[in-house]
Amino acid sequence: MTVAEPTRTGRTGANIAELTVTELSSAIKRTLEDGFGFVRLRGEISGYRGPHASGHCYFSLKDDKSKIEAVIWRGNFTRLRFKPEEGLEVIAQGKVTSFPGASKYQIVIESLEPAGVGALMALLEERKRKLGAEGLFEETRKRPLPFLPRVVGIVTSPTGAVIRDMLAGFTERFPTRVLIWPVRVQGETSAGEVAAAIRGFNALPESGHVPRPDVLIVARGGGSLEDLWGFNEEVVVRAAAESSIPLISAVGHETDWTLIDLAADARAPTPTKAAEWAVPKHSELVERTGELGLRLMQRMRRRLDEARVHWRAAVRGLPRPEELTALPRQRFDAAEKRLSRALMANTQAHAKRLARISPRLQPRLLAVRVEREHARLERCSSRAVEALSRIAAVRRLGLTRISGRLSPVGVSTRLSRAAERLEGLDRRQHSAFEALLARRRQTLEAHGQMLASLSYHSVLGRGFALVRDASGRAVRSIAALTPGAHVDIEVVDGHREAIVTGEASATGGGKTRAEPPAADHPPATAPLDAALRPSADLHIRPTQRRRSAGGDKGGQGSLF
Repeated sequence: MTVAEPTRTGRTGANIAELTVTELSSAIKRTLEDGFGFVRLRGEISGYRGPHASGHCYFSLKDDKSKIEAVIWRGNFTRLRFKPEEGLEVIAQGKVTSFPGASKYQIVIESLEPAGVGALMALLEERKRKLGAEGLFEETRKRPLPFLPRVVGIVTSPTGAVIRDMLAGFTERFPTRVLIWPVRVQGETSAGEVAAAIRGFNALPESGHVPRPDVLIVARGGGSLEDLWGFNEEVVVRAAAESSIPLISAVGHETDWTLIDLAADARAPTPTKAAEWAVPKHSELVERTGELGLRLMQRMRRRLDEARVHWRAAVRGLPRPEELTALPRQRFDAAEKRLSRALMANTQAHAKRLARISPRLQPRLLAVRVEREHARLERCSSRAVEALSRIAAVRRLGLTRISGRLSPVGVSTRLSRAAERLEGLDRRQHSAFEALLARRRQTLEAHGQMLASLSYHSVLGRGFALVRDASGRAVRSIAALTPGAHVDIEVVDGHREAIVTGEASATGGGKTRAEPPAADHPPATAPLDAALRPSADLHIRPTQRRRSAGGDKGGQGSLF
């Protein structure tokens, strides 16, 4: 029996387990993540085109010999303090992993920062050159600060020492209204908040509920380049350049500078100095106003003195009134003499002319002319009579033709219609007037019932009395009644005049009496005595004045 041996293929490792592509890619991914769980990588950004539509960022980090792919997820990108830019040398922190779909490894960046101050300065210079080329730093764009602003807007942190120093500066120099827009002046969101604050102040209406500032101050204390980096962001610089309100930049100390300093209308070395620039000093204004007032008064006095000297010199140079009127008076005398001679000569000339004409004047000439005009007038009169008769005949003929077409039927018909319409209107007016009287009568009766229900006479009918003093006012308290005072007591069926006697009792337990002044008059009625018992002693007069149940004509009195 012959046994067949297996054929040798010549392949080594034939007993190793087979792996799929996915399994191998996953194993490589785990190996990379376990071996390089967290790394700090330094390199230059290459191929950066901004965030993807998904919000993630994809680019590369390279040095002079190698390159590695990098990715920043959307959640980490929004929290980055420094945004990636093409050609910027940075230090990235993250973990190395692989992307199985493309069989390549990459670094997932969690934080990003420039590689030293030199890189930041290079980025700052590049951004300065770019924005300067757009004309954002031109001196012609800068506007002068208002001399005395009514409202000052401040963009800064509300909790730092900067705002306290600035408010103290305003209080010392010139107290004014200050609006504070609180923002973060350091951190990832500081640039966006500062830009939004500047645009928010500019968006306020001129006459709105919140007043629009006349000048803006963007303030922050000193710090490192990294601390002040938010004021170098492009969004802040563009907001400062677009501001229609004059803006003062007060970021950092005098040696610090940021790009907002170049775009602002003025750059203050410190926030306190910005407050001094925004408003003038009150004492200096008062002193300057006094100096200007004094100079104005001195100038006015000097001007008046100069004018007074000038006018006095002019007066001395003027001629006397007699000299001014002498020549015209002489010309007037000469004209008067010539006028008298001319009048005599004119009179003589007219007399000679009349003497020459008078022989030619005869009544016959006037009579001929009168006869001629009389004949002309008679001819015109006869022509007028003939014309009038012709016109009258024509008009008579026209009236004769028209009279045949005239009939009184139409006029009588219209008159009858108008009479019917007038009768209908009369009936409607009569019914409306009766309805109006009925409504007014019902209203009057309702008011009368209400007046009767509200009148104090119903209270008097239950045994009460109304006491008035000498002036006619109702007595409300025992203290208002003094011995010897005259009062008027009104009950349901009339009035009595009385005199107060005795002393008032606060508790109502004192002795009360009503004595008539004369013995031949009866005492007050029992209800009146009961009504007066808890108050003061009264002296009832013998006279009694009757009034109607409706009260005085002057109007309804009041029991209260």
